[in-house]
Amino acid sequence: MSEENVTLPVTGMTCANCALNIERNVKKLPGVKEANVNFASEQAAISFESEQIQTEDIIKKIQDAGYGVAKATVEFPVTGMTCANCAMTIERTLNKKVPGVVQASVNFAAERVLAEYIPSMTNMDEMIAAIEKAGYGAIRPDETLEGEDAELAARKAEIRIQTRKFLVGLLFTTPLFLLSMGRDFGLMGAWSHATWVNWLFWALATPVQFYTGWDYYTGGLKSLKNRSANMDVLVAMGSSVAYFYSLAVLLYPSLGKHVYFETAAVIITLIKLGKMLESRTKGRTGGAIRKLMGLRPKTATILENGKEREISLSQVKVGDLVIVRPGESIPVDGVVVDGESTVDESMLTGEPIPVDKGPGDRITGGTINGEGRLKFEAMAVGKDTALARIIRLVQEAQGSKAPIQALADRVAAVFVPGVIGIAFLAFILWWTIGGEFVLAMIRLVAVLIIACPCALG
Repeated sequence: MSEENVTLPVTGMTCANCALNIERNVKKLPGVKEANVNFASEQAAISFESEQIQTEDIIKKIQDAGYGVAKATVEFPVTGMTCANCAMTIERTLNKKVPGVVQASVNFAAERVLAEYIPSMTNMDEMIAAIEKAGYGAIRPDETLEGEDAELAARKAEIRIQTRKFLVGLLFTTPLFLLSMGRDFGLMGAWSHATWVNWLFWALATPVQFYTGWDYYTGGLKSLKNRSANMDVLVAMGSSVAYFYSLAVLLYPSLGKHVYFETAAVIITLIKLGKMLESRTKGRTGGAIRKLMGLRPKTATILENGKEREISLSQVKVGDLVIVRPGESIPVDGVVVDGESTVDESMLTGEPIPVDKGPGDRITGGTINGEGRLKFEAMAVGKDTALARIIRLVQEAQGSKAPIQALADRVAAVFVPGVIGIAFLAFILWWTIGGEFVLAMIRLVAVLIIACPCALG
């Protein structure tokens, strides 16, 4: 049986418990041998038997659990189709024979392919090669979204969303907090105790509760759907208790006199600040990989029929004769055929002194050519180059877990249910002994919220 290892960029995780949920769900699939999800780097490293399960099944399982995988979409023309059956053949080729293609559809009338794929697993050229092998043709679009850009775009979108929600929360929470505290400390006149002021508080708190805090409701529901409880459950419960009790007091004044809208709003806004900072930090975790990827040039110059031609890097094939001019990055691994130069190999060895290269010497993709012109034969391209292997090792390292994290995962699995149990116990004790519902409710909210910004979250 053939074992495959994939590293998938996962989106939608809000705490370490989400990573645990994904691991638990993926491991239920037949054929999956190992699954490690790193919350900090948002990477899922999965080992599985390709004869029993496909990458698409793993992606679907992650999506069914309520999370996402960063994907790219590309549309390009195809040629050579003569009937609708040809379109079905191309679809089947892409969906079944190209690992990393999530979904591909072919429009026979328009002669175009729309493909959704995982950039870290496949690329445009592999799809085109599969189509050509099936007996058809494909025209490469001038511009396609590179894999690392697709993942980076997903990270940036997450940062934008979290920042916008925090700013909206801050906009409404600041006046709500100042007015509420001013009234509680007697800094405002008798007008602040009028009924309409409480309705104003409600109007300020509602956008915070259901726009800024909506992620906590959806995240909590996803977690409960997977038969576990994460930090979102605590935030949603704590803020909802304060918000809905205050709303009940507005609708039925006999229940009490004081409202706690500012409590719910401040809780959500402060924790959203933490989420915003967290998303920005996670956005930088892939910086090392992106810098490594940046060492590769976008194009390469090959010698074809005695003429130089510039092509996309992914179109270089083993055996091609590649020309590297002075100062250019070497595109792929190979052996020098003609020319002499020095090559800066510091990205590989850390040695700042350039190394002399001549006919018969091996050169590595991503290194920098010196003052000479080199002609070399490509020996390793695409995922087989030394630089691609380094990138893959870094991704696997980021996706792996330290042994101590296994203990943290076991604690996290029971932490949230334990906190909820303690919170309700505190509520019952305070209500039973003290006899005051409001004081008991405040203790309940305090226990729920104090546990949210912990290391396990």
